Amino acid sequence: MKLDYTPQQRAFREEIRTWLAEHVPRKPLPSFDTEAGFAAHREWERTLHSGRWSMVTWPRELGGRGCDLIEWLIFEEEYWRADAPMRVNQNGIFLLGPTLMDFGTDEQKARFLPAMASGEHVWAQGWSEPNAGSDMAAIRSSAFLDGDDYVLNGQKIWSTRAVWADWLFGLFRSDSQSTRHHGLTFLMVPLNAPGVTVRPIRQLNGQTGFAEIFFDDVRVPVANRIAGEGMGWHVAMATAGFERGLMLRSPARFQRTAEALRELLLAHPEAARRDPSLRQRVAAAWMDAQAYALSTYMTASRLQKGGHIGPESSTNKVFWSELDLRMHQTALDILGAQAEVMPHGDEAHARLGNWLDGFLFAQAGPIYAGTNEIQRNIVAERMLGMPRG
Repeated sequence: MKLDYTPQQRAFREEIRTWLAEHVPRKPLPSFDTEAGFAAHREWERTLHSGRWSMVTWPRELGGRGCDLIEWLIFEEEYWRADAPMRVNQNGIFLLGPTLMDFGTDEQKARFLPAMASGEHVWAQGWSEPNAGSDMAAIRSSAFLDGDDYVLNGQKIWSTRAVWADWLFGLFRSDSQSTRHHGLTFLMVPLNAPGVTVRPIRQLNGQTGFAEIFFDDVRVPVANRIAGEGMGWHVAMATAGFERGLMLRSPARFQRTAEALRELLLAHPEAARRDPSLRQRVAAAWMDAQAYALSTYMTASRLQKGGHIGPESSTNKVFWSELDLRMHQTALDILGAQAEVMPHGDEAHARLGNWLDGFLFAQAGPIYAGTNEIQRNIVAERMLGMPRG
């Protein structure tokens, strides 16, 4: 497969490269799983928005540039090449944003998307519950209609970015007699609403990247519902497709990690002498990252011709999550015992980078967005036509 960019696409690449060179912070921002880091990353979202780079595929009137998916991939390549900050509002711009584009009303798009693009509203995801992890059809948090409001009760857990986020989107059971994927409604909930309680959950690295959320008679206007009542499962499956398939984890992220892995091995030649297989593992990681990028370009081209993302998004999710884990494991094997030093200070960061933090986060990759075991079942049943076990 040969990528042949148009003159317009090459000019677009040069434009974003120049802008990033002028605006990307010279020092890495603190982790957005800390209060100070969250605020710093929100400010970076505002900076991106000032140049209309927050979400380039959105229409201009909603804060974007009206770019197509190929241009988005080009943007992502330049963004990761510039080592620009992670996107604290990724749940909003990469998951809820496309969902609103497909299912939201004009009023909802005008109300929520510009504030999302500017970082004014940072979004958390509200899928999992204590007894409904990868099996979202087991959701029990309720939403009963009372006049022009839904009244919410229940609990969400493992809600990413929820500690300091402004809003949450998620599924609630609006029909008490329903079971499984029936009777679910997709709602957007302000986290400062009366009756909402947010409790931080510490990650492996001690930071608060997740939270559990309790709803006690929380009132949410019907205007905050996406699509019709009881259509939540249909909407959520589209959102999950964005999460597993194209938007949330662009190939540029893994290409940059593969390149950093190559640089790490070159900086530690003694590791290759100690374990010659490391060269092969680094080369395989680089090739896998390139293969994922080419596959994504093919998918983007198909979508631009009117195609859709189907169950093959599950193969993407399995591939990128396990690739990420392999790359970070290889990095720790290159670094040896010093990889176990938690990089707190500037000197340690300069010496070790963020490989240990990345390794700890990569452990979650095969779990979030639907466990890889579930994804393999989807591939077996819906792509290969195999019977249910």
